[in-house]
Amino acid sequence: MSAHAGPLASLIFVSLFVAVTVLGFWASRWHKADLGQLHEWGLGGRRFGTLITWFLLGGDLYTAYTFIAVPALMFGAGAVGFFAVPYTILIFPILFLVYPRLWSEAHQNGYLTASDFVRGRFHAPVLAAAIAVTGIIATLPYIALQIVGIEVVLAGLGLNGEWPLFLAFAVLAGYTWTSGLRAPAMIAIIKDALIYITILAAVIIIPAKLGGYAAIFAAVPKAKLLLGAGSAANWGGQSAYATLALGSAAALFLYPHAITGVLSSSSQKVIQRNAAILPAYSLALGLIALLGYMALAAGVGHMTGFAYGFRRFGANFAVPALFLKSFPDWFVGVAFAAIAIGALVPAAIMSIACANLFTRNLWKEFIDPSCSGLKEARVAKWTSLSVKVGALAFILALPHTYAIQLQLLGGIWIIQTLPAVVLALYSPRLNPLALFVGWASGLSAGTLMAWSLHFKSAIYTLHIGGIRVPCYAALSALLLNIAVSYGLSLLWHRGNDASSGATT
Repeated sequence: MSAHAGPLASLIFVSLFVAVTVLGFWASRWHKADLGQLHEWGLGGRRFGTLITWFLLGGDLYTAYTFIAVPALMFGAGAVGFFAVPYTILIFPILFLVYPRLWSEAHQNGYLTASDFVRGRFHAPVLAAAIAVTGIIATLPYIALQIVGIEVVLAGLGLNGEWPLFLAFAVLAGYTWTSGLRAPAMIAIIKDALIYITILAAVIIIPAKLGGYAAIFAAVPKAKLLLGAGSAANWGGQSAYATLALGSAAALFLYPHAITGVLSSSSQKVIQRNAAILPAYSLALGLIALLGYMALAAGVGHMTGFAYGFRRFGANFAVPALFLKSFPDWFVGVAFAAIAIGALVPAAIMSIACANLFTRNLWKEFIDPSCSGLKEARVAKWTSLSVKVGALAFILALPHTYAIQLQLLGGIWIIQTLPAVVLALYSPRLNPLALFVGWASGLSAGTLMAWSLHFKSAIYTLHIGGIRVPCYAALSALLLNIAVSYGLSLLWHRGNDASSGATT
């Protein structure tokens, strides 16, 4: 069994990659406008309708995380990896109820980022800058996860070394610079078509070769089919699973790239329609997650031909190995292109979103308040390049036995912006200083939890009254953040009321 695909797969992969590259550069002519203005380059002119927003948000949310990281966790750790399915279901009611309100605030006031909203609501540039920096830093490991996905696919094609990866990101940088958000919006259409073709083939053909789904589940070790036995003294896998799903759902639409997708919509109705139809992706995700079990049933981890891939990438090589074993070369090329393009699209949106944050809430706020719209766009383009370099640094600095840990690490940080961005939509009496202290408390606590686990896991065990409760560090840190933010805000307002009463 060969560890990589043949020349036909590489030819098809390169052809599809070239096609989306051409489309990415052509996108600058689509809805032609002045891309020297940040709202055109970084938000697509705020004119995307229901269909384009659906593809754009799908490109945002269903990435290399979906095709590589989730099945890898199912392959290596078992049922806990399925948390990604309920969490993607939980996010859509949140999207429907909360984010049209944020869109309305942004549309009325010309905001381009969540930090713009924080700046306008509280007149607190330092708090807005803290939210912006958090968004940028939290997105870097998410982009890094996309890089892992591309690395794994390139290795499956036999393209080893760093040069193919650098070439892919150079191309990404080129059409991002030229076309801005229009490029990933256009490419997302092809990306989704390839992904659905690959999924349908995988969930029909692979089980047929393995003897059906009953045979697949029978081949999976029992320990990987269950979350683990809970008890009065140890909630075990159940609490880890539930908190991962809840914390991830609360965090997802706080990421800069998700908010960028929302704010690029043409109306509140577009956002609500997408909240109704995006669950179609959750169905696809459930099927993709099962690829991890299919890889276990196929025994790809024990095949000598794949030994190098698993040594280098661990469980992240499970899906490429499964495709190499199950499909002819030509279809491997299609599937690998779907994964790689499914990584490049969100990487482009993420780098644009981070550039918007840096330009509006750091550069213009503190360095060059009088910069023109043309200079704003130029700074944003250079920043988008720098963000990609920063993501590569994450790959070099942190272990990624399970690439999903990169996304979970980002979640610990980005969820700390929830009080200032989401709760502030409904609680205008929150105090900006209290929000800043709460943000700092949650960020510090979450990072310390991850550090104590050597950044290899995001599940930190809490000890509550003699009960061990494994919990996603993001959620427990967020609870501290909310308690501090509301507690200090209440004290602040009571102090002011007492002072007013005394003066009267």
